[in-house]
Amino acid sequence: MPAHNNNTATCSFPKIDFDEWVSLARSDPEKFEVRRREIIESAIANNPPERQQRLRCLQWKIDQIRDRSPTPISAAVKISNMMWDSLTGPGGLKDSLSQVQQPTRLPQATVFELYPSKK
Repeated sequence: MPAHNNNTATCSFPKIDFDEWVSLARSDPEKFEVRRREIIESAIANNPPERQQRLRCLQWKIDQIRDRSPTPISAAVKISNMMWDSLTGPGGLKDSLSQVQQPTRLPQATVFELYPSKK
């Protein structure tokens, strides 16, 4: 079975031995898939409740890409492109960060005297 680290004090993600996972995928693809889904669900469940639905939707999208791709490498390329788009595409992280660095100028307000001074 793939290595799994339950020590959340030092690491919030399980340590995964790539070679073990490759071996499991080759020897028992069904067990591999069950374990993969368990780890993904655990990672989602360890997020704040307000993020979990968005993460499940993202995982669904990733699973759809994997299911519809003719080969694993094709799926990996498509998922990689999706990640790059979320980083550099319109409305992505890069855009969001550049907006933080460029403060917006607030419109000038007109100030009214509530109690006009007597002249």
